[in-house]
Amino acid sequence: METRIEADKKNRLYPVFLKLEELRILLVGAGNVGLEKLHSLLANSPEASITIVAPIVKDEVRKLVFKHPASVIVQREFEAADLENKDIVILATDNRKLHEEIRVLAKEKGLLVNVADTPDLCDFYLGSIVQKGNLKVAISTNGKSPTVAKRIKEVLNDALPGELDEVIENLHHVRNKLNGNFEYKVKKLNSLTKVLVEKDRIGTERQWKKIATYSLIAFAFMLIGHFIFSYIPFGQIATDTVAWYKTLDKNFHWLVLAGFLAQLVDGALGMGYGVTSATVLLSAGVSPATISGAVHTAEVFSSAASGYSHYKFGNVNKKLFKALVIPGVIGAILGAILLTWLGNADAAWLRAVLACYTMFLGIKFLINAFREQRQQKKFKHYSALAGAGGFLDSFGGGGWGPLVTTTLINKGRSPKYVIGSVSLTEFFVTLASAFTFFTLLGVSHWQVIAALLIGGFVAAPIAAKLTGKMPKKTAYILLGILVIIWSLRILLKAF
Repeated sequence: METRIEADKKNRLYPVFLKLEELRILLVGAGNVGLEKLHSLLANSPEASITIVAPIVKDEVRKLVFKHPASVIVQREFEAADLENKDIVILATDNRKLHEEIRVLAKEKGLLVNVADTPDLCDFYLGSIVQKGNLKVAISTNGKSPTVAKRIKEVLNDALPGELDEVIENLHHVRNKLNGNFEYKVKKLNSLTKVLVEKDRIGTERQWKKIATYSLIAFAFMLIGHFIFSYIPFGQIATDTVAWYKTLDKNFHWLVLAGFLAQLVDGALGMGYGVTSATVLLSAGVSPATISGAVHTAEVFSSAASGYSHYKFGNVNKKLFKALVIPGVIGAILGAILLTWLGNADAAWLRAVLACYTMFLGIKFLINAFREQRQQKKFKHYSALAGAGGFLDSFGGGGWGPLVTTTLINKGRSPKYVIGSVSLTEFFVTLASAFTFFTLLGVSHWQVIAALLIGGFVAAPIAAKLTGKMPKKTAYILLGILVIIWSLRILLKAF
């Protein structure tokens, strides 16, 4: 009996994916709720034929319909004739009595009805949707809590990698190449994907072998440790270490803090290493020349720690990384060679131009933080963007993060994967730049470099963990403020 009661409480809705382009839809209401329903329908089926009926129509609804010619607006009160030649009816006003009347008329014609925020009047629900290319996942809480559905959507949207669409396309091509009937194709695809499951089984079988191996290794380390502690004079080593520490710069701990804060900001927001570290180092009394050389050197190793941490936490989009890394490295090498040849004075004007561009992007970030986010057109010029970013980072003394990260996020890409991918690419860009500089100019200021590295290595995993956890609005505001500060600092130095 208890099992029967539990079964009755389950979600009995049957999920169906409709070809809305082949159906005729009536949407009653063009206020905030109507706009939300219309946006959801057109985001999934841009060519859908939707008739919007309402006495008052929001400007946002008109703008959205203008972009989708298959939809039309009829600005007047609802009439029974509006139900003629329709397949689906969606009601999105604040008048429940009107909804009940329309539902009765629609049922007489055999039409399916959805009523916003009124589950008892609905024949179907509009669930939250997660889409990764050809993969589409619809979420339903049986009309109990749309808020929970939205939160689950956000989690899945971050958890499902963008590469899933590529996997689906590959399996689709394999399936089309297979000959034979449906049963044969299913068996063949099962055999191709079986290896993914067998890896787990083989891993379980090898688990005990690993335990035995690790036990032997642990015993060997115990023996080695016994000999080390018996014959190595650790007391003398400790004394020498303290004496060596006293020879370090008196501001060494401030330098470590500079490296920690700079990497925390750069790793979490995708930019700001130079701005943050330079600010703290200047406060500690370090000379500008020392700051310039040390920051560029330390950033090679800090970006390596940051890139590894982002990769470990799943923040890297491999396709985006591949599109950026080679052009970025080439641009960095060319910028370093040209700067060495021309000198620092000729780089000042280019940094000023970059600062004007990033100032514009920073202001755009702040604007986007306080308005509804709309789908952007697909960005294609990754090679040019990465090449310019690498060149400016070497030639202008900075700009990879503000230029590349800011541009990609403003073009509508996910901040989490942009920051992770750009941070990993930054290692290769800064390595190429630093190697070129070292070959031509040499290196110095090892104490400042070491302190920045220590702080950076500690902060890198913390920053990578924070990426993607911050609300998008907060991230946009912080990014905008950081970019504007960076831009103003460059412009003030230039003029």
